[in-house]
Amino acid sequence: MRYLVVVVGLVAFALASQADVVTLEQIICKLNGDIVTNIDLEHDRADLEKQLRANGYSGKRLEDAVKEEVPNLLRNKIDNLLLIQKGKEMELKVDADVNKYVADLQRQAGTADPEKFQALVKQETGKSYEDFKQDLKNNFYVQGVISEEVMRKIQFKTDELRTYYDAHKDEFQREERVFLREITVSTQGKQDDPVALAAAQKKAKDLVDRARRGERFNELAQTNSDSQTAKDGGALDPYKKGELAPAIEAAVWDKDRGTVTDPINIGNALLILRVDEHYKAGLAAFEEVEQEIQNRIVGSRRQVALRAYLTKLRDLAFLEIKEGYEDTGAVPGKSTKWTDPAQLKPETVTKQQVLQTPLRKKVLGILPVPGSKASGSTSSSR
Repeated sequence: MRYLVVVVGLVAFALASQADVVTLEQIICKLNGDIVTNIDLEHDRADLEKQLRANGYSGKRLEDAVKEEVPNLLRNKIDNLLLIQKGKEMELKVDADVNKYVADLQRQAGTADPEKFQALVKQETGKSYEDFKQDLKNNFYVQGVISEEVMRKIQFKTDELRTYYDAHKDEFQREERVFLREITVSTQGKQDDPVALAAAQKKAKDLVDRARRGERFNELAQTNSDSQTAKDGGALDPYKKGELAPAIEAAVWDKDRGTVTDPINIGNALLILRVDEHYKAGLAAFEEVEQEIQNRIVGSRRQVALRAYLTKLRDLAFLEIKEGYEDTGAVPGKSTKWTDPAQLKPETVTKQQVLQTPLRKKVLGILPVPGSKASGSTSSSR
C-alpha cells in the first residue's frame, strides 16, 4: 500500500512538472547590435494567428495559412530590425508623428486623463505604455525608410501611364459614384441641454466656415470629428445612386468637387460632408484614374524594390543565425554561421613570436570584434 502511495505521488509530481514547463528564452539571431530570441518568434506566431482569425480564417484554412507563413517569421523580424536600424542611422524625426498619433487615439478614446488612457492601452494591447510608444516609433522608422529609400526611387516614364490606361480600359469602366469625406459633431445626450446643443451646433457651423475658407478638410476631420473615420481624415467608401439617405444624397449628389455641405442633423450627431470626387458612369477619363494607375505601377514594383533594398542591408550587416533557424531572405553566398564566444579557443602565441611581429599588437588594436560597434559603425543597439 505504501508502495502504491509513493508511485501515485511520483506520477502526480511528474504531471505537475509537465504542466509547469516553460520555454527558456534563447538568442537565435544576432543582427548588428540587436538580437532576436525564440520567444520573439513565438510572440510573432501568436500575433500572426490572431490577425488571421480577425480576417476570418479558421479550421484547416487557418492551420494552412499559419504553416505557410511561419517559415518567414525570422525573415520578417530581420527585415524589420534592419529598417529600424536604418531609420535611426538616418536620424529620421518621428517623435512628432508618434505624439500626433497618440493624441488622435486619446481623443478617439474620449479620455483626457493620461493615466486612464495608458491603462486603456495596456488593457487593449497587453503592453506597457512605454513599449506601445516604442513600437509606434519603430513603425514610423520603418515607414520613413521605405518611403525615402525605396518608394521615392521607383522610376517610371509618364508614357507608361497612358500605355497602361489604353491596355486596361475594361478595368476603368465606372458606375456613377460619389466620394465623400465626413466630419461628425456628436449631439448624443445633448438634446435636453440647450446650452450643450447650441455649443455643438456652433462648433459644426465654425467647421463648415473653416473648410469653405480653404482649410484642409481631412485635417479638420482628424482633429475635430467624433466619427471612427477621423483617423483616415473622414474618408468614406464611395456611394452609388440610391445608397445614401435621401436628404444626404440631395445635399451631395449633383454638387461640384470640393463642395462642403451645411451641417445635417442625423439624430445623434451633426454631419458635415465634402464632395471629393463624382465619377460619371462609363469609361473613366485618363485624368480621373491617372493617380490610380501610378499607384498600381508603383505598387507592382514596390515589393521587388523593397526586397532588393533589404538584401543590400543584409549584405552590409553583421548577421549570425543559430543552427536550426533559417532566414528565407538570406543573401546568397553570405555566411551567417553562428559563433559561440564561449567555445572560441585562444590562440597560443609565444613571446618570441610577438617580438618577431611587432605590428601584431597594433593591428589587433584596431580590428573590430565581430558584432561589436567599431568606430565609425552605423549599427544601432537596444
